[in-house]
Amino acid sequence: MKAVRIHAFGGPEVMNVEDIERPVPAADEILVKVYASGVNPVDWAIREGANEMMRSFLTLPLTLGWDAAGIVEEIGSEVTSFQKGDAVYGVPNFPGNGSYAEYCAAKASQFAFKPKSIGFTEAAGVPLAGLTAWTALFEHGKLQPGQRVLIQGASGGVGGFAVQFAKAKGAYVIGIASASNLDYLKELGADEVIDYRSQKFEELLHGMDVVVEASPLRDNEERLKSVAVLKTGGIFVSVNTDFPFNEEVLAALAGKQAKGELAANQPKQEWLAEIAQLIDKESVKILISNVFPLEQVAEAHRESATWHVRGKLVLEVRKEGEPV
Repeated sequence: MKAVRIHAFGGPEVMNVEDIERPVPAADEILVKVYASGVNPVDWAIREGANEMMRSFLTLPLTLGWDAAGIVEEIGSEVTSFQKGDAVYGVPNFPGNGSYAEYCAAKASQFAFKPKSIGFTEAAGVPLAGLTAWTALFEHGKLQPGQRVLIQGASGGVGGFAVQFAKAKGAYVIGIASASNLDYLKELGADEVIDYRSQKFEELLHGMDVVVEASPLRDNEERLKSVAVLKTGGIFVSVNTDFPFNEEVLAALAGKQAKGELAANQPKQEWLAEIAQLIDKESVKILISNVFPLEQVAEAHRESATWHVRGKLVLEVRKEGEPV
């Protein structure tokens, strides 16, 4: 099968499309015939190998990609939730070999039935970013209907899902983005929008129940502003798990009797199933910014690394109309 592999850490040039053996699913795994794979910042962060903590989990060579949509080709002996031919979407094993490939094997518990109303290309843009947003809002942020939530980086892959999930669950949603993305946030359902270049959110807001840091900015000084707009007992959640809170931020949280949480994505089947229901009810839309063939993976990584992608980037592994 074809797969995008790296044999060394580095720039986009270290990625090669190679022929390798098709994986064999373990007892609790499914083998997915991949139609499309999402492209996420974690993919090129791993490719670069700059994060020492993350690199210690990785064994080269490896296949990149942790966002897949496709058809179940085989099931492990213990799998009862799927059958061959089911259309699914989910997150491949991490660390492990990923979804930039014609087939990937992954734990069945990390996949769910694909939303019926969308194709594989759109579905591939959902799992990792969607689960990251869901984990941040509901597992760590404990967001409830009627609460006020501020989402930073609201026009990106994670932020866009966070806006829509929070709105679908009855929260009052305020999104921060650049001026060119404010109308987009309103289309996603944001109740209020703030331009981070021309407006100071820390002067405009107060009493927030939850703040979600979904922007790529890693700056504890900025985090202090976020803590300042929380209500007493509020919750500040960051998806930037590689960037811990410093002592100042921890002290500011303590002063507000607030919680600070670093939220790693949890690949749970039941959450993917609930997200699929929201998509099929048209409560959640997926914006695909660009689709690349597998051979143009380097171009996809370069675009992702600009941090100016609205919505999601996807690699097309197979044409949608190809026979099952």
